[in-house]
Amino acid sequence: MPLNRRKFLKKSAVTGAGVALTGAVAAPGARAADEVQGGGTRPQRYAFTVLGTTDLHGNVFNWDYFTDQEFDDKAHNDIGLAKISTLVNQVREEKGRRNTLLIDAGDTIQGTQLSYYYAKVDPITAKGGPVHPMAQAMNAIGYDAAALGNHEFNYGIPLLRKFEEQCRFPLLGANALDAKTLRPAFPPYSMHRLRTPFGREVKVAVLGLTNPGIAIWDKANVQGKMTFPGLEEQAAKWVPKLRSMGADVVIVSAHSGSSGTSSYGDQLPYVENAAGLVAEQVPGIDAILVGHAHAEIPEYFVTNKETGKQVLLSEPLKWGQRLTRFDFELVWEKGRWAVEKAGARVLNSNVVEEDPEITKLLADEHEKVVAYVNQVIGTNAAEMRSAEAPYKDVPIIDLINHIQADTVKQALAGTEYAALPVLSQAAAFSRSAVIPAGEVTIRDVAGLYVYENTLEARLMTGAQMKAYLEFSANYFVQTAAGTAVDPAKLTNANGTPDYNYDVVSGLTYEIDIARPAGSRVTNVRFEGAPLDDAQQFVFAVNNYRANGGGNFPHVAGARQVWSDSDEIRNIMIAWVKAKGSIDPAEFAAVDWKLTRDGTPVF
Repeated sequence: MPLNRRKFLKKSAVTGAGVALTGAVAAPGARAADEVQGGGTRPQRYAFTVLGTTDLHGNVFNWDYFTDQEFDDKAHNDIGLAKISTLVNQVREEKGRRNTLLIDAGDTIQGTQLSYYYAKVDPITAKGGPVHPMAQAMNAIGYDAAALGNHEFNYGIPLLRKFEEQCRFPLLGANALDAKTLRPAFPPYSMHRLRTPFGREVKVAVLGLTNPGIAIWDKANVQGKMTFPGLEEQAAKWVPKLRSMGADVVIVSAHSGSSGTSSYGDQLPYVENAAGLVAEQVPGIDAILVGHAHAEIPEYFVTNKETGKQVLLSEPLKWGQRLTRFDFELVWEKGRWAVEKAGARVLNSNVVEEDPEITKLLADEHEKVVAYVNQVIGTNAAEMRSAEAPYKDVPIIDLINHIQADTVKQALAGTEYAALPVLSQAAAFSRSAVIPAGEVTIRDVAGLYVYENTLEARLMTGAQMKAYLEFSANYFVQTAAGTAVDPAKLTNANGTPDYNYDVVSGLTYEIDIARPAGSRVTNVRFEGAPLDDAQQFVFAVNNYRANGGGNFPHVAGARQVWSDSDEIRNIMIAWVKAKGSIDPAEFAAVDWKLTRDGTPVF
């Protein structure tokens, strides 16, 4: 979408030129410095607090739409903006509303059936459509700014623009550029003035940075429209500008983890999780609100290589489970405000009640979505669970692969690829998914496939599929033959998330976890015979993986022979509706198993 420069300049005048005035009301007759005994003066000091959330992923209520009950996990965390609102109100009461700012680090409008409903079922983009629940809640709570996350682009740029229009705070993205002009497609920053009792304002700049991986993960939505250069490059461009504009404090809200790693390999010349690199390489930053990685980092300091200054980082846990609290202490010296001390901690949302103003505001939207997800769409002959899916071939994952392969076969019927065998990949996105015996609802199916991925078909060879399986097998912790196997310690080697462990249907194979990574996959067969390296296959694969997510080999460069714009989740719901019933006996099979020296682990 071309940059609307007039709209951008107008918004910059509001958010960028610093007319958002917050802070303690100046005391009448406040003097330049306090008198102390002996006729000297005491330096002027001022303290303020910045509160931060990230990776809210459509959570307003402490509710799990996939289980149709209050959210709970093993750590008894709570979630949602209604809880965050209570924490924010407490801090504002303590510090004074004018001495606080509230910001977010992205991934706001995707992740729950609440956010899905207002993107797809009753979309905010429709003429006279509703206001997005996340916009309503964040407006009511009083956010000052939010960075763009990669999942903001999942539903396309028009929906994101409508969400932006509905927010009473800027969506920031200094490295989200118009593809033609290479100018910012969103406001890069916002400037906030905090009044002090001394008559001297503190100017706080918030620079928003998003994730370069958008170019891969949402290629269909952004290609030719927007480009996403690296965080370090754009921070180095904008931080000096903010300082030259008089910013006393510079805070970066970055939808990027702190580890310095990437899940898309060398497909882009940028780092996915670059927040720590930004702190290390770009001088002039006081603190970074970190997002994207779904990690909890209460307080973390990185030394800037150029200045030697300590840069403060913090990442609150996802979905509104935590709220970061940055506390800054400033001192007036050499004619300007300078940060004298900074610290951070996270506040836990499970120690407070939901803010009744927020739950009342969105009660109708919540009830609509609960009714929607509880619609019965079919029946199931036998219960299926995903709890053991990360280390056993279970029917519930076979269901995903069965539907994907069936969909691709029908799509390719009558084409030059119709005679090729179809393989399919799937991952256990949730270990708590259940398709019950008896009636099956939308939420049962949606709970199995929680992401907005779409389906593609790519051409792969037998040799490429072996490499693909071998890469996937890195997920397992090497476990010697004869030693005890604890399923809780068997998976997620080197921090590999469950969604980056793929199983493939249409082949049979073994994974020898006693062997080192890179040499684990054995006995790979197709239709009972050893797999021919030259054999061609059609591979049913989600767009995240096909576009390089997870950095699996070969698939991103493979020829695309078909793609669909509808979410896999919707394909699955429609499949169950059309068929009317699910019978695991029709598709469940043990295609893969873990072994040690040829002996099955389970």
